[in-house]
Amino acid sequence: MKLTFALAFFALSAAVAAAQNAASHPRQYHQMPDQDGVYYVGPEVSAPRLVRAILAQYPYDLSPKELQGFTVMAMVIDANGKPQHIQILHKHGEECDRSALAAVRLSTFSPGMLAGKPVPVWIDVRVVFRLSHADAVPQVLITERDLPLPDESMFEDKHHNPLSYTEPIPIHTVDADFADPYSAHPYVQVALVEVLVGVDGLPKAVHIRRGLGFGMDEKATAAVMHYRFLPAMKKGTPIEASRTVMVNFAKF
Repeated sequence: MKLTFALAFFALSAAVAAAQNAASHPRQYHQMPDQDGVYYVGPEVSAPRLVRAILAQYPYDLSPKELQGFTVMAMVIDANGKPQHIQILHKHGEECDRSALAAVRLSTFSPGMLAGKPVPVWIDVRVVFRLSHADAVPQVLITERDLPLPDESMFEDKHHNPLSYTEPIPIHTVDADFADPYSAHPYVQVALVEVLVGVDGLPKAVHIRRGLGFGMDEKATAAVMHYRFLPAMKKGTPIEASRTVMVNFAKF
């Protein structure tokens, strides 16, 4: 996962005020950058695009266990479309990782946009090496994102009065760690997880409700600990509460 997270939504005090009088004080939403000034893809921030991909050369003299596999990198595409702060999230041997890094550094991106202006945005890039020994094409993944708020009607009863209780609402999600595309069990889709959310909107405890096995449950719980929520509200006051979420896995 990335090392920093965007506190991408309005302040808790504004949420409390909105919950107290949703009809006259509509919720406001604006994505904000993380502490380093970098955004996540979301309702106001578009994803960077790979406009000219440099192929990652298939290395020679790989060990038998390295003949096929994948390298995954997290990076910031800056406002000039340049990849910065590259981190390897999933390694596949020194030679493959080196080839993947070289290809990404030489590739050309268009930056993400906010209100018509280029901004730095976090993305992931995967490079899959196959038994055919073909050179590999870098591909952009969006595995971590800010979410839009639900429609205002979700916070009101049929008479447009504020609900006395609303459950925690995800505003930032993270896909669970990358599933192996060469696994003997490639059916992984989603896991069902119960998360206890504090009054600050941060996960406090996570429990699997419907697991998948094969090491996927641990990846799902780790991902949810990086979620961010609007806290549950009871009569205009934020409270600690649980809710169930469906966790996606990064796909290949």
